[in-house]
Amino acid sequence: MRVHHLNCGSLAPPLRRLVNGDGGLFDRAELVCHCLLIETGAGLVLVDTGVGSRPGDTTAEFRRFMRPSMRRSETAVEQVRALGFAPEDVRHVVLTHLDYDHAGGLRDFPWAKVHVHADELAAVSGKLSLPERRRYLTEQWAHGPDWATYRADGERWFGFDAVRALDGLSEDVLLVPLAGHTRGHSAVAIRDGSRWLLHAGDAYFYRGEVDPKHPHCTPGLKYFQYAVGTDHARRRANRDRLRELAANHGSEIEIFSSHDPEELRRYR
Repeated sequence: MRVHHLNCGSLAPPLRRLVNGDGGLFDRAELVCHCLLIETGAGLVLVDTGVGSRPGDTTAEFRRFMRPSMRRSETAVEQVRALGFAPEDVRHVVLTHLDYDHAGGLRDFPWAKVHVHADELAAVSGKLSLPERRRYLTEQWAHGPDWATYRADGERWFGFDAVRALDGLSEDVLLVPLAGHTRGHSAVAIRDGSRWLLHAGDAYFYRGEVDPKHPHCTPGLKYFQYAVGTDHARRRANRDRLRELAANHGSEIEIFSSHDPEELRRYR
């Protein structure tokens, strides 16, 4: 397999010092939407889609505060083309969760099978709470995706429950439930040669949170995680488990989250 690391949405909220830990207090911060494009024998696999290509793929509130670039060149569909593939080559989309900066590009791949945790799809299929109505845009999946939903089963993965053999994919791509940020939030593990990559989604926001020796987080991102989280006890517990994973298996697994630009720069 070959793994491409993409930024499918540059974000620039205010309060740089509180978010990135440097710069002037009211400078624009730098965040990314770290997605993956994986070349497999079953076609291309996209892990998260980032911000989509339509203005309606985000909310006015999100655009006002997070200041997404909305550059078409940053959308997943255009980056697939830039790498020399056709959008139709993307046969599978594996989602960490359904927030609009992670599922915003679903409508650009309407033929793809979409893999997601069952609790996440249930959250958007039932009656939404007020916070959930602010975080999900049901228009993004109004085209009726070919959903494949899962709950953890099979062998454990480095001490974590994990879904084995996603429908149509090999056991080199796993869904690892890490609820807390949302009801069905998951990480995605990808075997890349002799190592594993773990896309942790929004299980944490800042690289220092999984630092085994000196765990830390900037004040702004610490507050933001609390403001947008669904189950804070589970979120903190899963973050701490990721830190333990980094401490005990750092030579075997590379962990990164969705929005930390420094983590993305490791691969660019």
